[in-house]
Amino acid sequence: MSAPSKVTFPSFMLQISGELYIPQPGSPDRNGAAIVISHPMTGVKEQTSADHARVLSKAGFYALTFDAGYQGESTGQPRGLEDPHQRAEDVKGAVSFLTTLKGKVDPERIGVLGICASGGYTSYSAQSDSRIKALATVSAACVGRMTRHGGVHKENNKEVPQAISGALQAAGQWRTTIANGAPVDAPPMFTSDVSQIPEDADSFFKEAAGYYGSKRGNHPRSDQKVPPSSYDLMVSYDSFNFQHLISPRPLLMIAGSEAQTLHFSEAAVAAASQPKELFVVDGKNHFDLYDDLSVSGPKLVEFFGKNL
Repeated sequence: MSAPSKVTFPSFMLQISGELYIPQPGSPDRNGAAIVISHPMTGVKEQTSADHARVLSKAGFYALTFDAGYQGESTGQPRGLEDPHQRAEDVKGAVSFLTTLKGKVDPERIGVLGICASGGYTSYSAQSDSRIKALATVSAACVGRMTRHGGVHKENNKEVPQAISGALQAAGQWRTTIANGAPVDAPPMFTSDVSQIPEDADSFFKEAAGYYGSKRGNHPRSDQKVPPSSYDLMVSYDSFNFQHLISPRPLLMIAGSEAQTLHFSEAAVAAASQPKELFVVDGKNHFDLYDDLSVSGPKLVEFFGKNL
């Protein structure tokens, strides 16, 4: 398989670093169909995004991966900032970039794939960008609800005042410290060192360490550090409030039956209008689907092949 080409494109005031995968020799002719792939929170383009891009380019699609603003090889300070509106603009900027590839990409055949938090960001983007002709997500989550609810589990599926006040206090303290010139490093959202995970730790973070702390997903530019100023950007954001606006464009949401985040996809599909589909992969957790594409990969190829 040929290596992807390095590309850049603007998003607000930032420069986004991406990689463009071209249809592989002998693959089906998709008539210039292309797919933007957006990575998980704390991730970079070389991880699960690249795994999905290889599957899709082998099936005949152009596939564009990229690092979110403030992250990976893209510009922006502070490093690691998680800004939902920047993330949504990054997706739209990636779509805009694909439209410039004259003679290669058909601008009427552009789809988007979002993984984890980007399942939320890409939903939010598709709600207000009709150039996105089909949307698929894998292990989708909403960072706004996670912040307000104090976690990702279904039993956390309601606002927790203490979680909100704690997040805002941490954000405010961080901003004050920075404003007063004190050097401070962003804390990691979770450790990727499995040996440092206590036995009673949240299962979601155990599984996250199993991916990011192993050869499956380890990458030097993915350090899981998130500035606390991200929290006051996330607390009033919601990925799925206007999910019905994606219709009449098709929506596919894929999640594992054992994923702690399955309820996000269930709720988002329930809020969407037709055509829509929730595809549950039996026996898989949230992170399994990052690099096990044995079931989800063919489903994504089928979905984009039918709808682009």
